[in-house]
Amino acid sequence: MKKKIAVFTTGWCSEILSQFLTGVMRELRDDHADLFLFLCYPTYIDSAAIKQGEMNIFSLPDLHNFDGVIIFGSGLDFKDLVDNIIERSREAGIPVIMQGARREGVHYIGSDNYTATIEMCDHLQKKHGVKDIIFLAGTQDSLDSELRLKAVRDYLEARNQLDYLKEVFYTKWENAAVTRYINEFCKSGRELPDVFICANDGLAMETCVSLNNNNYMVPDDVLVTGYDFIDDSQIFDPSVASVDQCFNKMGRAAGRVWKALINDEEVEESYIIPCEFIPGESCNCYEYRNSDKIRRRVGRENFSKRAMTTYFNRKLNLIDSTVLSCLSYQEFKISLHRLLVVNHDYEGDSFHVLLEPNFGLSIYDSNIRLRNSGYSKYMEVLYSTEDGVSFEEEHFEASQLVPNYSPEGPNHLYVFLPLHEADEAYGYLIFRDCIDKVENHFLQTYQSRMGLVFDKFRHALSLDLINKRLLEVMRKDPLTNVNNRRAYEDKEKFLQSEINTDSDIKFAIAMFDVNNLKLVNDSRGHDAGDEYLIRACHLICDVFKHSPIYRIGGDEFVAVLSGDDYIYHLDRIEELRKKMSPYSNKLPLPDNYISIACGVSVFNPDTDRSIQDIVKRADEEMYKKKALMKKEASV
Repeated sequence: MKKKIAVFTTGWCSEILSQFLTGVMRELRDDHADLFLFLCYPTYIDSAAIKQGEMNIFSLPDLHNFDGVIIFGSGLDFKDLVDNIIERSREAGIPVIMQGARREGVHYIGSDNYTATIEMCDHLQKKHGVKDIIFLAGTQDSLDSELRLKAVRDYLEARNQLDYLKEVFYTKWENAAVTRYINEFCKSGRELPDVFICANDGLAMETCVSLNNNNYMVPDDVLVTGYDFIDDSQIFDPSVASVDQCFNKMGRAAGRVWKALINDEEVEESYIIPCEFIPGESCNCYEYRNSDKIRRRVGRENFSKRAMTTYFNRKLNLIDSTVLSCLSYQEFKISLHRLLVVNHDYEGDSFHVLLEPNFGLSIYDSNIRLRNSGYSKYMEVLYSTEDGVSFEEEHFEASQLVPNYSPEGPNHLYVFLPLHEADEAYGYLIFRDCIDKVENHFLQTYQSRMGLVFDKFRHALSLDLINKRLLEVMRKDPLTNVNNRRAYEDKEKFLQSEINTDSDIKFAIAMFDVNNLKLVNDSRGHDAGDEYLIRACHLICDVFKHSPIYRIGGDEFVAVLSGDDYIYHLDRIEELRKKMSPYSNKLPLPDNYISIACGVSVFNPDTDRSIQDIVKRADEEMYKKKALMKKEASV
């Protein structure tokens, strides 16, 4: 039976994360062990609710069911969250390995940023005569960023040059913060430093772009360096002078440490991988590597990447249109499941969409709240296939994590991504064996688009239901519960549109006037009058069962006759007459008294061009009948 290792991190440092995971999996290839990566994409500028919704995925696994935990600290810089994962791991009695940041009693895998940074500083001074330095840091909680900054300070202090470090600016790993800083720096008229040392390659590339936008060129006007030596920085123009932290080697070291721990072998608490500073064009060193060759290779690869991106975007657009066209939750489930069954080339034969069981219910009842911490014990299965085998049950126990999971067979990487809106959990996605999709941010795009379209669907359907209920209330007569005048006016507009388009519609208008309502009100009170109107309405509805009935005034009703009511309207009028009481002006009236005058007018497509023509005829016919009923009663 395979071992299970839970990996926790965020996905913004996707390239170094993929290198690290590749190293772990390579080290474990001859061992039976699956990696379960719990991945999300929060940022420091997100609201607390959005951060909670993203990082809620870390609460999904019951660590008692795992054989170890790896925390990729280079991507997970939220102290309280890391402490919670460590506490849960200890409570479960499983080993914890942390990369990139230290915690007491936790095995540490890191790289020798310090020595490599000393090499960088030595190169900048001896090769380029650098003096003035601005350091663009990550966060004050980041071990890597602070260690790099310490190395710069220590190098300068050892030479009595600490005043060369002109400023330290904390970006919180946000490229936008770099842009704002550089723009403000250039507008201030301050003199450029000799070098911007940036805490990672992403910040370094953004620094180059922002300087160029302010008409400064790198390396002609100022030098820039970074860290991580990612592919993007190698093909960037200028290629970024950077520190290769060897994340693949760190991953392999994490795998070795884990194997030693589960075998009860003695292991050093810290495992440090040597790093190397690699000069590049951004520090005016063109002779150290052939960046143009790398760029040509990437240029060739871009064709297939562009084709994949085009396909991927079409798939996302298809998901959007499929979901947003649904008019009910049941239709949503059926349509999206059918789409994924027919077309899951991107998702693969092992892909799962699991939803909170209250997701659908919350659409129809605003009082039903979704969870904002953890996940429900049983999740609703929207779509699930493992090795091409569908999971047929409607619900799945969340603690089992993957439907149809097999503890045998080859090793796999499972990636869990949250679906949410703010801090409300919708569910989660599971991909398998998708290192490339982690690296190119496709998973993040898929997760965010899926969450967004689910949110749009949920709110649109909720608003539609609310509007329908409000409209229903607005269109109902509160006394008789049939349609009111507003509803009838809308019906008139529809009928007029059918007349205008020369459709083959067949209908008639029946006008009803309840006789002697004033007499009942005056003699027995308005409550008795209301009861009389309700009895009269029930009779009309009982006779004209197949037609909509409208109350358009105090004692006036209208029916738009269609189907059998239209075909046999004369018979229906006779049936109504037989079920009524004889017309009478004399008191007292019987308790079950009902007297209604009725006139009917049939639409004639050859002569009628206005709905009002038909209504007028029906109204005139009704008043003739009313006058006749009074006359007959007086004889």
